[in-house]
Amino acid sequence: MTNTPASPQSAKPRAPKCPLCKKPTVSDYAPFCSRGCRDRDLLDWFGENYRLPGNDSDMPSTEQGGEDGDGFG
Repeated sequence: MTNTPASPQSAKPRAPKCPLCKKPTVSDYAPFCSRGCRDRDLLDWFGENYRLPGNDSDMPSTEQGGEDGDGFG
């Protein structure tokens, strides 16, 4: 018996799955399966449930605003 890996032609391509619920994706909402999962992910970003790695020192200081303190120019 030989242990040879399956050839690329014999392997079925995997259907992409929704990152939230793992159901198959729908092209209208890719990479999600539905509007609900898409909106839930967006709300998680808005609610700061997701964070990108980095240092706080990379963030501009809010004290460097203009004369009126609006933070622009």
